[in-house]
Amino acid sequence: MADRGRHAVRQLRGWFDADGRGTVAFPILVLLYELPATMGRDFSFAIQSVGMTSEAIFILARRQMLAWSMLSGSLLGSLLGLPLGIVFVAPLVPAVWVKMVFAVFWAGFGLVHLTRLDDLSGNAGRSAADDRWEFRSGFVVGLLAAVSIVAVTGVGVDMLLYAVLVLACRVDPKIAIPTSVVAMAFNAVYGIAIKLLVTGVEPGVYSNWLAAAPVVAVGAPLGAFVVGFIRRRPTLLFVAVLCILQFGWACYHERATLGVAGMAGAAAAVAACVWALDRLQRSSERPNTPA
Repeated sequence: MADRGRHAVRQLRGWFDADGRGTVAFPILVLLYELPATMGRDFSFAIQSVGMTSEAIFILARRQMLAWSMLSGSLLGSLLGLPLGIVFVAPLVPAVWVKMVFAVFWAGFGLVHLTRLDDLSGNAGRSAADDRWEFRSGFVVGLLAAVSIVAVTGVGVDMLLYAVLVLACRVDPKIAIPTSVVAMAFNAVYGIAIKLLVTGVEPGVYSNWLAAAPVVAVGAPLGAFVVGFIRRRPTLLFVAVLCILQFGWACYHERATLGVAGMAGAAAAVAACVWALDRLQRSSERPNTPA
């Protein structure tokens, strides 16, 4: 019970960071407690099905502005992609690369935030893009994220959707963040349902979920409320630094398995993510020409 209590406290601390959200669960379980990566993935689905859903209900009840076209497209993409990813893709990925996929994506996300902090913190208002373009973009993001990173790690569609909204569409983070929360809430509930009905969940998920669920059910919407009073730039900077630190932590933790070549490959993958996200941001500097 003491271990479960400490776990609940860590979840509470993590859930007060509304930008980090459910992704705190994966590195804590897998890197700190050295539990299997597959358990970290299943627990991420399970705990976010409570926390993200609670936060999404809070967002919808407050009638916060959302990027509805992008969101509806991403939900449709996830609806089609997540079963394929969980059943066919996730079983093929070795456990160590489950950890590194998570670490690489979030490190790239953090580095782009550091290098583009002034641009991102200056975004205001909604996107000027055509609704049909946003729907198609959301569908592609939802489909690709669900098949790959969400199915493998239990998180990620929120980060990718947020990146497209903020970098490509120049949407205010105060619109992009709640939009990404609602998208991840759907993926979490859908993902854990698929796991329960089709593949089963890892042993130990339920006991950890039982300890943390009551805390995150309250902490998630409270975190969303509190972050609304915090200045945007410090919040983005804090999240970016955490994203980069967890990559270094993951590489150090898996140094014996990865070796020099594996760590070099992980660093190259981070560089590729940064390049792709930077290109995405630069594309917003050109006029949109939706079909």
